[in-house]
Amino acid sequence: MATKKKPPEWKMRVSFDLDEVLFVSPVDHKTEPPLRFPFNLIFRERLRLGTPLLISELQKRGYEVWIYTSSYRSQGYIKGLFKHYGVKLDGIINAQRHLAEVQRDRTESLPQKIPSHYGISLHVDDEIVVVNYGKAYGFNVYQLDAQDDDWAEKILARAAEISRKEKIFAHMQEVLNSETTSRPSES
Repeated sequence: MATKKKPPEWKMRVSFDLDEVLFVSPVDHKTEPPLRFPFNLIFRERLRLGTPLLISELQKRGYEVWIYTSSYRSQGYIKGLFKHYGVKLDGIINAQRHLAEVQRDRTESLPQKIPSHYGISLHVDDEIVVVNYGKAYGFNVYQLDAQDDDWAEKILARAAEISRKEKIFAHMQEVLNSETTSRPSES
């Protein structure tokens, strides 16, 4: 007798923009040490201090961590850079993927990022326009731009808050669905 497979457990997704969020200038931000030669010649971007630790902690807490950038860097390049910092990403959306899967053949221009299209519950970005799109299109954005020594803790707290709300909402939906299916039909 075949056993029924459990559906995969839902995992909340957190995404990060790259430029001025995870990739920052060491002139005005604290950064991770540069990669060793020769990788520092290939991957010139510097990661905000605490990025590998934050991503690891989010994943330990059961979240998927994605990159959602409007940059045209290839998925292979992004994956490779993070791999050298010991980070395995769960998903990458770059400009090419966004255009192919979100904008597609639409004549009207859509926002440069729509995290909800990919089931992303929290997106971290530096641009106020993305924050405003979040309000207009109904997705959660945490705005991060300046140097902030507590940035990782703030993102962990925001992710936990959204996760709690989503679990409550999912439970309410289950209760409502069970009530409607268990009611006798009126004839």
